[in-house]
Amino acid sequence: MAETDVRAKIIDGKAFAAGLVDRITAASARLLADHGVKPGLAVVIVGEDPASQIYVRNKGERTLAAGMRSDTYRLPDTTTQDELLALIAALNADAGIHGILVQLPLPAGIDSSAVLDAIDPDKDVDGFHVVNAGRLAVGLPGLVPCTPLGSVMLLKDALGDLSGLNAVIVGRSNIVGKPMAQLLLAENCTVTIAHSRSRDLPALCREADILVAAVGRPEMIRGDWIKPGAAVIDVGINRVPSADPVKAAEGKTRVVGDVAFPEAVEVAGRITPVPGGVGPMTIACLLANTYVAACRANDVTPESLDA
Repeated sequence: MAETDVRAKIIDGKAFAAGLVDRITAASARLLADHGVKPGLAVVIVGEDPASQIYVRNKGERTLAAGMRSDTYRLPDTTTQDELLALIAALNADAGIHGILVQLPLPAGIDSSAVLDAIDPDKDVDGFHVVNAGRLAVGLPGLVPCTPLGSVMLLKDALGDLSGLNAVIVGRSNIVGKPMAQLLLAENCTVTIAHSRSRDLPALCREADILVAAVGRPEMIRGDWIKPGAAVIDVGINRVPSADPVKAAEGKTRVVGDVAFPEAVEVAGRITPVPGGVGPMTIACLLANTYVAACRANDVTPESLDA
């Protein structure tokens, strides 16, 4: 296949996310100018996990760049659960904070479920609270997990109307698989959730007009599992040894998705790369959720963030 053909199939999440952030920034500026409301996001990190520190710094920088208030709380790993819950209660009561995100993982001895459940559902910009999961399931307005929300945005941008398409989601997590299914149902897709106990997974995948891979297993989805012309959304981010034997021996790594991209790109009609596909959409949708939460907290109808 010619290189130009391969490029034509790529869903450029990085470019779409940049456009979305531009629209969020403009909408947030109008919210401040017209209503005196500046969207505010609080990010809480406990401990010194290096990857988490990088993620939190990036989130703070992107929030400020979008013209929003950004508060970061860096707590030592000696922080108790009660101390963390007290901070969340204070943030829940702060009218200037519209979104609260607690960076996971949390240190041993802190119950992550109890902490996430303590966040006001209307400030739960991760969309993980059981109340927001329930709202999504029954079709009520709520805050939706960022990765599936961004994935559906990419699909609609690439394909237009999704009505009637067969969608197969490989993975059933509360973070991606289940909310992705609910969002695609709302778009009138016919949805199948596949998982480790599914029989003949390759055959299930071959029925998909939309195939979403969210299992956390490097390159598990092979090219011959994909229906010709299907749209493939690869949510996986896996670090594996470098393809160069010398670099691998030195401990160098590379990032791959849950889909065997070189095989899949020869078959799929549209596909997200890793990196540069779904990943950039997550932070963009976090900002979108913060903007929407700020509007709702002040009885303002959010602007459409569609392109």
